[in-house]
Amino acid sequence: MEQTRQDNPLGYEKISKLLFRFSLPSIVAMLVSSLYNIVDQIFIGQGLGYLGNGATTVAFPFTTIGLAIALLLGVGSAANYSLLLGEGKQEEAAKTVGAGLTFMLVAGLIYLVLAELLMPLLLPAFGATAENYQYAHDYSQIILIGMPFLILSNGLSQLARADGAPTFSMMSMIVGAIVNCILDPLFIFVFHWGMAGAAWATIIGQMATLVVCLFYIPRFKQIHLEKHHYQMHFHYLKRIAAVGAANSLNQVTILFVQIVLNNLFKYYGAMSIYGANIPIAASGVAFKLNGLYISAVVGLGQGTQPIIGFNYGARQYDRVKRCVLLAMSSVVVLGTLVMLLFQFFPVQLIELFGQGDELYIQFGVLMLRVNMACICIQGIQGLSSNFFSAIGQAGKGAFLSMTRTIIFFMPLVFVLPLFLGIEGMLLSQPIADFLSVVVSIFFIRRAFKKMDAKKQEIQKELA
Repeated sequence: MEQTRQDNPLGYEKISKLLFRFSLPSIVAMLVSSLYNIVDQIFIGQGLGYLGNGATTVAFPFTTIGLAIALLLGVGSAANYSLLLGEGKQEEAAKTVGAGLTFMLVAGLIYLVLAELLMPLLLPAFGATAENYQYAHDYSQIILIGMPFLILSNGLSQLARADGAPTFSMMSMIVGAIVNCILDPLFIFVFHWGMAGAAWATIIGQMATLVVCLFYIPRFKQIHLEKHHYQMHFHYLKRIAAVGAANSLNQVTILFVQIVLNNLFKYYGAMSIYGANIPIAASGVAFKLNGLYISAVVGLGQGTQPIIGFNYGARQYDRVKRCVLLAMSSVVVLGTLVMLLFQFFPVQLIELFGQGDELYIQFGVLMLRVNMACICIQGIQGLSSNFFSAIGQAGKGAFLSMTRTIIFFMPLVFVLPLFLGIEGMLLSQPIADFLSVVVSIFFIRRAFKKMDAKKQEIQKELA
């Protein structure tokens, strides 16, 4: 163990310093990725009002599907690349990367064609109303053109991080976000392109990210890609998909929840004073704001993985516990600040995404104050799931990742509105957040006790 500390800074450097260094690039990359859709929603809301916001909410499942494909192939390719490099198999690593990139391009093109053809059927299933359908159609028809760029750029970003270039990965995302932020107001307010303008701004931003990522292909540190490496051998796809499935399934879960919520908001909204369109629009704003916090939690979780995994393998359990507790304390502090922002400035946050009538503002305030009431502790569940994955207990990690949305939230969001109407939908989220955190803490406490027992066994062996 002493030799381990000397060989690798993960074993001896201060935990807070390691956590900052490993998490910052991931947090920035995740936040920038979330900003794409938030920037669109802000400018669309300012230019077209809450019907435009509702349309982007209805169209968002298309992006979620694209991200699911990107994670399936991107994370899978990157993880296999790292494993093969560790085994000293550079040629196999190069073939995996090349095949992975080819599969990403083909999958993106197939998804583009199928989604465009099925759009008239999918948009109503995603929760489109008669009033926002045309907006959603105009936006989706163009945004789908960017799916091959989205999938390839995300995959290349993952591969660059696996190749030891997290800063490059982060910068590629920042470039695209800056382009999107510049073009959104230009296309919407100067050229008056409306929803189409927001969509084209997003696509051009994704293209900019991909162009930057493509420059990395001849600059891989560990391999040199040649033409024959890009062949589509399906045994590589099988290995890639097997590793990337867990991350992709998380997006599939999010997709399922998005579609269910859009339809429930449309149904119960029509039975309330708010109507069908206001709840969909306001919920989209609230979830995009919440998505910024979730992105920070995911980025922090990605930063803890190598620290936790290395020290757990090295049997340095005190360092593992310090890393987990520091990460959880950080998300609670951040979550508390976000909760206070939602509680005290809900009107200002809602109006940032465009003006609306009194009922729209009223429901938006309810969304931020009630639906996000437990955001202060929400991140604990995500970090707990990440912890168990990092120490090789993927089953517990997968279970905890499902507690919030599948095990608690989905039953609550169907049952509570039967008695409380649309307000019951809003209460479902904080109750699910609280229950999932209770379960997460229970699992973490048990894991800490087991580590303490193992530490005592080690001390007895040394004595």
